[in-house]
Amino acid sequence: MVRSVACACLAFFLFAAAAWSAEWKAGVGRAVITPDRPIYLSGYASRNHPSEGVVHDLWAKALALEDRRGGRVVIVTTDVIGLPRWLTDLVAARVQKAHGLDRARLVINAAHTHTGPYIRGNLPTMLDLAPDDQRVVEAYAQKLADTLVTVIDAAIRDLAPAEVSFGNGAAGFAMNRREPTPNGVRIGENPAGPGDKDVPVLKVTGASGKLRAVLFGYACHNTTLTGDFYKISGDYAGFAQLELERQHPGSTALFIMLCGADQNPSPRGTLALAEQHGQTLSAEVSRVLGSRMRPVRGPVRAAFEIVELGFAPHSRETFETRLHDPNPSRVRHAQAMLRDYDERHPLRRYPYPVQAVALGRDWTLIALGGEVVVDYVLRLKREYGAAGLVVAGYSNDVMSYIPSRRVLKEGGYEPDTSMLYYGLPGPYDEAVEDRIFGAIHSLMSKRLGRRPRTTSER
Repeated sequence: MVRSVACACLAFFLFAAAAWSAEWKAGVGRAVITPDRPIYLSGYASRNHPSEGVVHDLWAKALALEDRRGGRVVIVTTDVIGLPRWLTDLVAARVQKAHGLDRARLVINAAHTHTGPYIRGNLPTMLDLAPDDQRVVEAYAQKLADTLVTVIDAAIRDLAPAEVSFGNGAAGFAMNRREPTPNGVRIGENPAGPGDKDVPVLKVTGASGKLRAVLFGYACHNTTLTGDFYKISGDYAGFAQLELERQHPGSTALFIMLCGADQNPSPRGTLALAEQHGQTLSAEVSRVLGSRMRPVRGPVRAAFEIVELGFAPHSRETFETRLHDPNPSRVRHAQAMLRDYDERHPLRRYPYPVQAVALGRDWTLIALGGEVVVDYVLRLKREYGAAGLVVAGYSNDVMSYIPSRRVLKEGGYEPDTSMLYYGLPGPYDEAVEDRIFGAIHSLMSKRLGRRPRTTSER
């Protein structure tokens, strides 16, 4: 009798272990992407010479997840300002050819550090580079594309049984930067403005229970360091990843940038503050990792759609009046727009990527292109509930700021002035939020089986 009970218990535990190991497989790939020579840093138009040293390395990291049916998704994080469509499309095509991974199942996010290298095609009219500097930028972009493919390949080849769970924390150093003044909205500090303090955490452990990877996010610009800082770093997000990996040897920490386009770190301006904010964020992630987290089940489902965003009306005369502007960025922008008119293809619409990835009904990632203001995540949490919902901007293509209807009407840097540096003709039209949410609702309902909550449920 004792022997039969022991055998039954052993069989039960073996069955449970087999069931657990079959739920997920996970793999991680990583590579240093620090430039090997001085290069212009991106994010501030005031910079006038290449970088001057390195605070810490920049990384590209990939987390691959595979459900028990073989369904996969790969999430890639990068310590750069933003990745343009030409680069992510190139990487996605190569990965699909090598691994059969559908475009909907590859998320490529940029941390938006302003102390990272200038990326060809991102913020194309921000800087006027000399030919030698332009060649450095071009070479870096090509090498980066190759590295991203290698990192994704490594993550897929690393797939092994894993357990996945999630939780949420909060960090308070992000502050709305759209400060109302009698002369309009300026970049400053607006404590009363909307924000999102959420720190979503996805935990991946191996068969031994040891932490293999942690994916975490925050909705705040990586702009602790300002335009007079010329050393390469990942800003607060870089420091947070380093600290988490120091605390958990052998693990990989991946930072995903959320909808922080109108949020800045506060206070900001020094390297010590960047490290401080990184410590704050890593401490909160560690707290969540040590708490009771909710298990994530499969299967993986994913959807990807391109929606056309329209611009406000413009004409050739719109840009001819700016050719003698004292601001060189406005002149460069006007010249670029007039070249489009000369070539008879002035830009009227932009193909905008919207992506949704679901791990069962437990965890959903909405990945949006561009620098998305916080209004988008706040609305999505109202409509779908906050539990297990992560909304990232800066994904798959960083082509511009993405304003909400409110921000568009208020004006200021994000919806208007920033277009000078992104090389787009001007602000989006008033349908921008409606078009993006139309695509989100379509993907969520038709492909993921999730519908917005009714007004009474919110």
